[in-house]
Amino acid sequence: MDRMANTDSSLPALTLYYDGRCPLCLAEIHVLRARNRMGLLHFVDVAADDFDEVAHAVSCERALEEMHARVEGGATLTGVAVFAEAYRRAGLEPLARLLSIRWLAPTWALGYRFFARHRHAISRWLGPLMLRLARRRYRG
Repeated sequence: MDRMANTDSSLPALTLYYDGRCPLCLAEIHVLRARNRMGLLHFVDVAADDFDEVAHAVSCERALEEMHARVEGGATLTGVAVFAEAYRRAGLEPLARLLSIRWLAPTWALGYRFFARHRHAISRWLGPLMLRLARRRYRG
């Protein structure tokens, strides 16, 4: 049974800008979409041919370098903060709290910078497996 924490529906919506060419990124997005029961997450593939940088006020280049999200109302988040807020809206509060611990922030930032820099190599190795697992776990 899927044990989901209560998601605070008073949270503003969050638009995630992701790389649709990255299997590991797609696995993450697949899980978040499946858990988006409150409709608080929106997803934009910055690698899509029709991605409009002006309309989203984020460049494809910057979004590919570091995960970006926009909170409804205008604030932009980058890096680990995006995941904490996305997990919060997806009912994954324990992960959100873990990524929000201030004294661990330098460790998360360092790990995320390494991942972001090498995500395509990591994704080639780990992405297809993670995407298959995500699709199997969250069908539909």
